[in-house]
Amino acid sequence: MHTIHLDGERREIGKGSTLASILSGHENECCVAIIRPALKEQAKTSSLAITTTAGVVTIEVQGQAAAFLESPGITEQLKLHWTDRYATAFGPFPSGIQPDRKPHLYDRGDVILGCGGYEPERSYLLFSRVRHSADHGADESGGIVGTIVSGRAVLDRFSSGDRITKIEPVISWADTSRSFTTTDMSIVLEDGMQVVTLVKIMAQGYTPDKITTEAAGSVEHMLLALHSGKYTVGRATSTHILDQRLAGTEDVEKEFRRPRREGTVTVRATGKTAGGVYIYRADVPASLVHSVTGQVVQGIELVKLAKEHDVFSVSVEPARIDLLGLPLVKAQEICAARGVTFLSDKQDAGRIIVSQEPGTTLDVLAERAVKVTTAPFEKVIDITLDDAAAPVSCDAFRRITGLIRHDAGMMPVFFKFDDVVLFKPEIPAGMKLNPENTPKDESPAAALGITNDSRNGAGLVGVRLSANREFGPTSEPFEGTNIIGRVIDIEKLKKVREKETVYIREVKQ
Repeated sequence: MHTIHLDGERREIGKGSTLASILSGHENECCVAIIRPALKEQAKTSSLAITTTAGVVTIEVQGQAAAFLESPGITEQLKLHWTDRYATAFGPFPSGIQPDRKPHLYDRGDVILGCGGYEPERSYLLFSRVRHSADHGADESGGIVGTIVSGRAVLDRFSSGDRITKIEPVISWADTSRSFTTTDMSIVLEDGMQVVTLVKIMAQGYTPDKITTEAAGSVEHMLLALHSGKYTVGRATSTHILDQRLAGTEDVEKEFRRPRREGTVTVRATGKTAGGVYIYRADVPASLVHSVTGQVVQGIELVKLAKEHDVFSVSVEPARIDLLGLPLVKAQEICAARGVTFLSDKQDAGRIIVSQEPGTTLDVLAERAVKVTTAPFEKVIDITLDDAAAPVSCDAFRRITGLIRHDAGMMPVFFKFDDVVLFKPEIPAGMKLNPENTPKDESPAAALGITNDSRNGAGLVGVRLSANREFGPTSEPFEGTNIIGRVIDIEKLKKVREKETVYIREVKQ
């Protein structure tokens, strides 16, 4: 017999047992962490912590290009020499670079080795403050020696008189036992092996005994992002992993700012990855654009070993309370099970929930009560969306109707004529609707379409009750209409009136 630990619990298994034999029901796409028994040793990561008089930045270095930063006496030469809107330069100091004498493109957070006057003896360590193209006297590679992974706000605080006071490697505990993540269920288990299949997160402000709401809005976003029970690693660095599936969906509140310790979970509030869910592998300072939303309480090993594109199982406590789109009776059952008083505008069984107050899980649990607004089933139209044929357009549709956040969305009826019903949801600025899945020979009856950016009415949503060989669901030519799905409740659609708000539910195929 062998002894292993499965998610922290001791198990006795027979020799030759495989992962599959102990993980019945485990989803194939979700990886697990395998940790073989071994001693641990201290090891350097690929990151450097650079302490300046304006704050601390952590950079992830690129190969050996940044080796000069660990040379003796280097910090004594790194005083702020100049700064402008594009970059900040520390130095000068001698280096062996060979200037390329032409501009290169840099992003905010890039760390660059360049020189002044194309003289290597007057080299500088530069921090790029914004995306820009410039000739910083770098070599033919562009001179990028690293990228800032935490502390980017320090870039905006650099001013005359600042200097770099310390550069030191970031230290972590590295397991020498060839630990890894895998989806291969045929792996044979060894005596003393640890298997971690799940990351458990406790939401910020929640304990079974006490609930606070200092991060209720950003916690709700985290609960939405992880409601599927899966975390998709879109980016993995030495300090964090990032699930960015809901990045860019909406503005996220800046609520609870605290240092980001190992196992801390945050949601980014602004920037390109706003709405992304971060889990930290190492301690980094607090950030103005990150709201702390939770803490890993089990499975940190899986977080530390996860690679880019890995998917792993995750559970968050408490479970989300989102009643929109549910039948009244089902919503009542959920609230009763959670100890929440349920108040409804109507008591008819044949109605569904179209709004709730409070709108966040933590607020509902803190008040132990929720008030809902309902609509009769005849005002609720079921649809299906075709993600396989029009993934970008379907995602846009969910965002503008609210289906990205809830099981029920809404659209105002804009115009109705002949066999066409048009809706005009509010389109966020900057949303792109490129041509995708346009009709070929015929626009089918009951097809749900959205006008793409090739036409002036981009974002208009429409349904045509009958097939048409000339125009799409929004009465635009075929090339101007993206087919995103179909309407199931076509008879209900015939009864809607102009300026009326229609509620929609997505039926998963």
